[in-house]
Amino acid sequence: MSFNSMEFLLFFPVVVLIYFIIPHKVRWVWLLLASYYFYMSWNPKYALLMGTSTVITYLCGILIGRTQQKKSKNQIFMKKLWVVLSLVLNLAILFFFKYFDFAVSSINSIFSYLNLAPVQVSFDVILPVGISFYTFQALGYTLDVYRGEIKPEKNLGRYALFVSFFPQLVAGPIERSKNLLHQLREKHTFDLDRVKDGLLLMLWGFFLKIVIADRAAILVDQVYNHYEEYGAVALILATVLFAVQIYCDFSSYSNIAIGAARVMGFHLMTNFEEPYLASSVAGFWRRWHISLSTWFRDYVYIPLGGNRVKKGRWAFNVMVVFLLSGLWHGAGWTFVIWGGLHGAYQIIGGYLRPWKQKIWKAMHVNADAASFRIGQILVTFLLVDFGWIFFRSNSLDQAKTIIRKMFVEFEWPQLSLNYLTTLGLDYQQLMILLGAVLVLAVVSLCHYRGIHIRPLIERQQLWFRWSCYLSLLFAVLSFGILGVRYTTSPFLYFQF
Repeated sequence: MSFNSMEFLLFFPVVVLIYFIIPHKVRWVWLLLASYYFYMSWNPKYALLMGTSTVITYLCGILIGRTQQKKSKNQIFMKKLWVVLSLVLNLAILFFFKYFDFAVSSINSIFSYLNLAPVQVSFDVILPVGISFYTFQALGYTLDVYRGEIKPEKNLGRYALFVSFFPQLVAGPIERSKNLLHQLREKHTFDLDRVKDGLLLMLWGFFLKIVIADRAAILVDQVYNHYEEYGAVALILATVLFAVQIYCDFSSYSNIAIGAARVMGFHLMTNFEEPYLASSVAGFWRRWHISLSTWFRDYVYIPLGGNRVKKGRWAFNVMVVFLLSGLWHGAGWTFVIWGGLHGAYQIIGGYLRPWKQKIWKAMHVNADAASFRIGQILVTFLLVDFGWIFFRSNSLDQAKTIIRKMFVEFEWPQLSLNYLTTLGLDYQQLMILLGAVLVLAVVSLCHYRGIHIRPLIERQQLWFRWSCYLSLLFAVLSFGILGVRYTTSPFLYFQF
């Protein structure tokens, strides 16, 4: 069941209505049933896998908690044993379902180079929806219990709800036990202002998804799926639009998830903060997929030593984190290279930072000037967008061909509306996309400057507020791709 489906538009109001009607002590049961129904709507077998991960991390958390209460000589060893067991079992499940085919194909490539017989696999492995998200959320809980940051959850049902909470189950945000677990015990009353705020956030998410992301996807897919037929300008345009598409697609899911949770009284962590307005690649990762980047920071980067080590070890730590991040996103070498590229950006930037500051000082550059900051933002966007080529390409050969066409075989075609309408979108659709992106740009710039749109609208007169609400609803219903083509486009991060 996808957020942008008719099933969800029927499912969600029913869940919320019953949630506020039934007694508080059984609400968690209702949400647990609703969450598993939501997940099983893709494939009932997926629930068995999620349940297995839930039971493993729950039991390991309980065992770690009991070990902490017993003062014995082997206490530290036993705590490490249970946390390692949780990590190994869950990562083994994740590896089998997500990376098994990738590992076999990589091994066969090596065998082919060595003239050896390939490995034969007689079964197909299907990637369960959202497995990377709920696995990391469950592992984060185990690690938090191991560190003593939270006490183990004794109620298996409530813990199962923490792992499966339907708004953020499939594509995040990857919630922390310290933030969400205690909320599952709190009593949430119906609050009209909070419900309205959550619904508006959901509506903005639908605007980003079906008005911008799904429309941009038509042009991006047309060019990238037939990249041999297009020149440099078309490929550059498609790559820039892919940056828009993936941001709108992924942030839309986060907005809908956060908004849906807020309607019921839950507060999920922010996952995006205008990432394309970052002035450095490091800044980009502080604003992009925040729940994942902070997960790697807290559970991988800092335990490795973070930046409290020598420069060479720091570079190693950064590269490990970003290679793992690339692999988390997808089982393919294109994703690994994408992650490694971002790691290289940060390492090079870290080594060059002192030299750049000396040069700027010698040249009397005003680093606080708006023009200087705009230049930094543009450079950062170009670096990030170059990385998206690998992320979007289906193979390394495709990525190499696209890059060669962009930089080696560059030719200026005759830019015209007629040319642009050969890339998958007609004139009307291009204008709708351009207008919607301009709206997104204005909203993003306002947020970047500390001007939050929803509170600003709330302070206006009734007629103005409802004019804004209805205009956004009209845009979603009238200009959404769902209304034009009657299809439901899956969210990009479902595949991760």
